[in-house]
Amino acid sequence: MATDALVLDGLDAFYGDSHVLHDLSLRVKAGGVLGLLGRNGAGKSTCIGAIVGLVKSKGRGMTLFGEPILGLSPERVSLKGVGVVPQGRRIFPSLTVHENLTVAARGRANGGWPGWGLEDAFAAFPRLKERQRQFAGSLSGGEQQMLAIGRALMTSPRLLLLDEPSEGLAPQIVAEVAGVLKELSRTGLSIVLVEQNMKLAMEVADEVVILNNGRLAHAGPVDTIRNDDGLVEQLLGVY
Repeated sequence: MATDALVLDGLDAFYGDSHVLHDLSLRVKAGGVLGLLGRNGAGKSTCIGAIVGLVKSKGRGMTLFGEPILGLSPERVSLKGVGVVPQGRRIFPSLTVHENLTVAARGRANGGWPGWGLEDAFAAFPRLKERQRQFAGSLSGGEQQMLAIGRALMTSPRLLLLDEPSEGLAPQIVAEVAGVLKELSRTGLSIVLVEQNMKLAMEVADEVVILNNGRLAHAGPVDTIRNDDGLVEQLLGVY
């Protein structure tokens, strides 16, 4: 069994003629949580887009549990077991909570990893069960984020990518999201967490990668930034 859920080796990514990611290499351990950090415009969301095949990219390699995925279409990457919670949630507001979840349902995937069903999603987010007949557009921001995570889980991922899940949420809801992510990690799900919220990232992640202008600026255990205020201030502009 592969010890790494995801490996990027020398990845370059482009938006049209703009070269956004430069020779980026990183790895996510199987069952681990990687915090992908950086200032606005550092290339974090571009990295997520490149992993799932939405952004043009090239490199020496990209593997998911040892299987090459570089150059695959977004549909094929998803079928390999990659789930995405996009920035801005992007739920279907005119569908009910129940419909938002079931439209993504895949059950047990061909690779044999555990599948997620509706009751699993409701167990993780009891509030969604209470509101399952409500239109998604009528939910609060926090409930919509829970729905976006639940919908991604319904695709039965082996690797879950989350792009700024705390954006626009009250501190109490951010704490709830952190609790869910920690519980998912305990089940063995591998996670990449793109975040501006340092508190959330340091609470959930066990490894961190910091990008600066599309290049790798730092990689290591989360304690390397938790205990180094100077490094955080230098690379992230926060203290």
